[in-house]
Amino acid sequence: MDSEDVNSKLKGDGNKSSKDMIFRADKIDLKSLDAQLERHLSQVWSKNNTATKRPKEVWEIDLAKLDLRYVVANGAYGIVYRGTYDSQDVAVKVLDWGEDGVATSAEAAALRASFKQEVAVWHKLHHPNVTKFVGASMGTSNLKIPLQNPTNGAQDSLPSRACCVVVEFVPGGTLKQYLIRNRRKKLAYKIVVQIALDLSRGLSYLHSKKIVHRDVKTENMLLDGNQNLKIADFGVARVEALNPSDMTGETGTLGYMAPEVLDGKPYNRRCDVYSFGICLWEIYCCDMPYPDLSFADVTSAVVRQNLRPEIPRCCPSGLANIMKKCWDGNPDKRPEMEEVVRMLEALDTSKGGGMIPEDQPKGCFCFAPTRGP
Repeated sequence: MDSEDVNSKLKGDGNKSSKDMIFRADKIDLKSLDAQLERHLSQVWSKNNTATKRPKEVWEIDLAKLDLRYVVANGAYGIVYRGTYDSQDVAVKVLDWGEDGVATSAEAAALRASFKQEVAVWHKLHHPNVTKFVGASMGTSNLKIPLQNPTNGAQDSLPSRACCVVVEFVPGGTLKQYLIRNRRKKLAYKIVVQIALDLSRGLSYLHSKKIVHRDVKTENMLLDGNQNLKIADFGVARVEALNPSDMTGETGTLGYMAPEVLDGKPYNRRCDVYSFGICLWEIYCCDMPYPDLSFADVTSAVVRQNLRPEIPRCCPSGLANIMKKCWDGNPDKRPEMEEVVRMLEALDTSKGGGMIPEDQPKGCFCFAPTRGP
């Protein structure tokens, strides 16, 4: 039987059933068949791999270039590390969606969707008062995580479904930490206004891009080595809805949340303006609003009794008026952030004033020993 006969037998004969076919093993080219099978399997694997591999996002980074060093902060859904990316100092927010059994699959999916939303917002932003976005990854299977309590110098790694976002490292810490350090001696008036201007300019930029931050607070603001402020943490930021009723829910932090947000009513970018007003008071006073009130007490008092932080008697009237306008109970009466920028720019800080007279390094005595409302 020649090779043609063998091939004919292998392909089958329409006049014979398979049980009637006879093969001579010494005439079958097994090496050739193995090569054909290998090519076939390779094509199938390649096809399946291509079908399942998602397209790379424009913001995705090369994890091989990312080196994590140590923990900077811990949050509800992840850890912030300091590290380097391609020789640049960066902060890395690593998010584990509780897929170890803590969160349901639906909750994990929702968190991952929020992550993509955060990244989609952040990678398009370019402003000196907004933290610079470097990149992100939807999977950290190749990301080596330093152990917090290493015993043998080993490294750990997160599940492949975890995510990370990489931004510029801002070395000065949070604005909240800076204000706490200055709680007793306070800040010079010109520094108060400069910090407020940085924050207002950053928020005005975000609003111009139709972005509502929704969690404006001093803890989410960072200071660089020259005391320039940069807005950070876009975990709850979102593109402003055309219909305000599409934006509801208590999103934000107690003490900074606008009445309409606390009350579960529709809101828009003016909720950020309210939060800015509270931040402005905090920057001036280096103190916390409503330190002794519970969530329920603050919610009820802010919404129904128009509770606001007490403005010290020494506060210049121009700055006090900006606070009051920003935290007006009626969102429609609050100014736009671009208008707030203009009002702050118009303030005269050349003669000092406020908590610290230019020639005296003393604190302010406007507050009684028990501060706040």
